[in-house]
Amino acid sequence: MNKTLILLLGLYAMISFKATAQETSIFPKGEIGKNTDDYTGTIWLNEINKPDNVFKFGIAQAVYAPDSKLNWHIHPGGQILLITDGTGYYQEKGKPVQIVHKGDVIKSQPGVEHWHAAAPNSSFAYIAISPSEKGKTIWKQKVTEGEYNSIKAPAISSNNDEEIIKEISKKKWDWMADKNVDSLKDLFDDKCMFIHMGGSWGKTEELATIKSGGIWYRKAEVYSVIVNIIGNTAILLNDIDLEAVVGGSMVTHAFMVTEVYEKADGHWKMGSLTFSQLLRPVKMNDSNKDQ
Repeated sequence: MNKTLILLLGLYAMISFKATAQETSIFPKGEIGKNTDDYTGTIWLNEINKPDNVFKFGIAQAVYAPDSKLNWHIHPGGQILLITDGTGYYQEKGKPVQIVHKGDVIKSQPGVEHWHAAAPNSSFAYIAISPSEKGKTIWKQKVTEGEYNSIKAPAISSNNDEEIIKEISKKKWDWMADKNVDSLKDLFDDKCMFIHMGGSWGKTEELATIKSGGIWYRKAEVYSVIVNIIGNTAILLNDIDLEAVVGGSMVTHAFMVTEVYEKADGHWKMGSLTFSQLLRPVKMNDSNKDQ
């Protein structure tokens, strides 16, 4: 490893420590990956550094929704993964699956076929450092459901469940703002109910409304999050200002949003989403609304 890369890793470690202490993300999550033939689920990518004539390695951040996975693939020049969040899987051809967690470092040797993924009950994120001299990633076949489901998902403590629910709720607001109905379809239970100011309906109607733009959940400014877990049921309360486009008109309201999730086979599914309007003034200021 050259001196430049060692210095880069040292700088990253210091930034990571500072960000962890402040409980904030270092880099933007990026955009959902465009090459959907190379992965299953929902994965956000942010290319942090493109290789050039001086720094001959690329650096990228990947953020996985639970249950998301890359296909089998090969890095001709190898790759280093710095696991920054959550729990995931890593497997090389012919070797057992490794369960990896925040703080782990994985070294994929040059030319070794492998895959990695989020666990079914956890989000997952890492920084990938890839030498560029020996060529681009070589993509192989998809990881089968049999391969993935044969892995015993790691046990998650109730405290970690609370963090997972908070992360799922946060991603849900992003998906609603982006009209990402594919990810929402996986999150919503088939019997999920949605209670709005103007009425209530089920999963099919909600997805159709989001897709058509009948209601565009443009931005949710979240002020507080409370999670209470009772057995396999999680109840989350969000105090928010919601900026939305309803029937072509922009509206902003203060809501207490109640989200109910049910855990089955290690997966959290949303069972209901209720908007209760609050009497307090809207806190979201004009500069926020224009963003």
